[in-house]
Amino acid sequence: MSSSSIPTQLVSPTSSRSVTETVNGSHKFVIQGYSLAKGMGIGKHIASDNFTVGGYQWAIYFYPDGKNPEDNSTYVSVFIALASEGTDVRALFELTLVDQSGKGKHKVHSHFERSLESGPYTLKYRGSMWGYKRFFRRALLETSDYLKDDCLKINCTVGVVVSATDCPRLHSIQVPESDIGEHFGMLLENVESSDVTFHVAGEKFHAHKLVLAARSPIFRSKFFEGLEADKQEIVINDLEPKVFKAMLHFIYRDSLTEDVDVTGSGTSCMSSVSDTLVAKLLAAADRYGLERLRLMSVMRSDGFEYLKENCPSLQSELLRTVAGCEEDCSSGGGKSRSVWAQLSDGGDTNGRRVRQRT
Repeated sequence: MSSSSIPTQLVSPTSSRSVTETVNGSHKFVIQGYSLAKGMGIGKHIASDNFTVGGYQWAIYFYPDGKNPEDNSTYVSVFIALASEGTDVRALFELTLVDQSGKGKHKVHSHFERSLESGPYTLKYRGSMWGYKRFFRRALLETSDYLKDDCLKINCTVGVVVSATDCPRLHSIQVPESDIGEHFGMLLENVESSDVTFHVAGEKFHAHKLVLAARSPIFRSKFFEGLEADKQEIVINDLEPKVFKAMLHFIYRDSLTEDVDVTGSGTSCMSSVSDTLVAKLLAAADRYGLERLRLMSVMRSDGFEYLKENCPSLQSELLRTVAGCEEDCSSGGGKSRSVWAQLSDGGDTNGRRVRQRT
């Protein structure tokens, strides 16, 4: 194939945009006791508290006797100083001496509302300043409306220049949280679509073999490998209705029922832990191979809280065991169940007695 017959691949043009703008911030500086500040000396200043704009610290310096020795204290000076580390910080400034008569005739020196021939002011290093040596003639200041009750008010605005390159980005799509549990919960409530009914102490629970088998290896073995594969009616003798209902809720919704959270902290002594819904649900989770449910029930148990407060080393051993670190945990029986049984009976995993709370 000749080069002339090769189709030309069209590439979409790219684009970008440089955006330069200012990050603005303001500070109000009140100088109380102006008459007492006079005479402190030429070149000496009163400093405001530091304030942050654009990631840098700034301060206002007021010189009651002026900054320039040549002026011989004829003027007061006001400057804005870079008070933090920085190099070549470009900024716009505005200084306002507030008219305290209420007439609104403020004295304003501003970069913001006029075109600057040389662009924003550049502060080279910490301590660099911008301002006016001859900000205001002192004799006029002391007879003006800017001074009231021996007090001056100076407002300052700093606009730090920042630049960024704006590139087109694909719009992100907000993906909602998974609602599969809600949908499967609706399936559990749908009696007509069920294919198996459990009889638990006189109560009926309708369910779906495929869902149960997908969540529990024990149910999978019963329905697809054992003698109960063809059964549509199954009697459960070793669980209470409320426990079986809570287990089904978890299987379908992957969450605990509200009453499990409530009863998880309702007991106050070690001997009563085995009678709580949490403990019974933990045993059911262990029996049917529901590892996630087993861990969730352990963390909500009063026995677990007791161990955390009184037997931290035993609590760690329980966590290692229940989390499946031992091989026999994965088989649905063995040590994890015996550990809980011993704890419920007031003992630890080595057969020692645990002092019960009263």
